[in-house]
Amino acid sequence: MVKGVFVENIPLIKVVVVWGQSVQAPFVVLDTGFSGDLQVTPKIATELGLQVAGVTKTQIANGQTVEVPVALAFASMEGVVRYIQVLISESMPLVGISFLSKFSYKATVDCKYRAVMLESV
Repeated sequence: MVKGVFVENIPLIKVVVVWGQSVQAPFVVLDTGFSGDLQVTPKIATELGLQVAGVTKTQIANGQTVEVPVALAFASMEGVVRYIQVLISESMPLVGISFLSKFSYKATVDCKYRAVMLESV
């Protein structure tokens, strides 16, 4: 089980991202409205040495469609490693539904008790 935290009213979890010899473990927003794997800032992407593999069109929260650079990386959660797509954007780092599916996680966000949990199913 992976336990996250709330900062203000934002549920966060830590994700280990690996590319080449670089490893980062940023806290990212658990965003069930994001259908992708992972989104990171250009700073995190540069620190990891991610190479842009292309550009994808994505719809953001306000309904606008934008083009976003995409790279590939590995993510590790509880000893399990998966290949993931990483969107690179100036907005907040996010983890989405596709990421949770790749790791077979059930997400629980308990606002009353300010708890965030990912359980393998």
